[in-house]
Amino acid sequence: MVKNPYLPEAPADLTAAHTRKHREECGPLFRQASLEFAQSLWLQGKPAQALLQLNKSAFAETDQPFPYAALLWFLENRKEELFIGNPTRHFQHLATRMAGPRSEIRKWQAWACYHLAKKVLPKDQYPEDLQQQEAEKLHIPALETCLTQLTALGSEKEALQFLAIFH
Repeated sequence: MVKNPYLPEAPADLTAAHTRKHREECGPLFRQASLEFAQSLWLQGKPAQALLQLNKSAFAETDQPFPYAALLWFLENRKEELFIGNPTRHFQHLATRMAGPRSEIRKWQAWACYHLAKKVLPKDQYPEDLQQQEAEKLHIPALETCLTQLTALGSEKEALQFLAIFH
């Protein structure tokens, strides 16, 4: 597997212990370790788990934006034979069930990631969850709403960094 150029260097043999030791701090060291572990999981041929580590990096109490460029690279460089899950559905569910630290900004980051996945991935292979939308009367926020919220709640550069890779 080719390394994700938007993530830090990491060996291909990291385990969850790599992030666990920084979980209590849940700051810059945790974010860095989560991004390194995402790289390592990708190199191990575990793209679905690598995506989850990108999500975990957003738990960290830092002023760093979500690693949107790394996510886009993962989506564009996925291998059909490796399980990546359904990122579109994953981010829809994540956004609607967000809890815990920094939940409000993380919700809007998840919606932004949803829009990115919808744009990049084939809709027939990676559909949104229409059953959830119907059952919960869920309204998917427009991309513009996400950008407004990212600007209001995120770091100074959050919405700009997302837009730079979205277009």
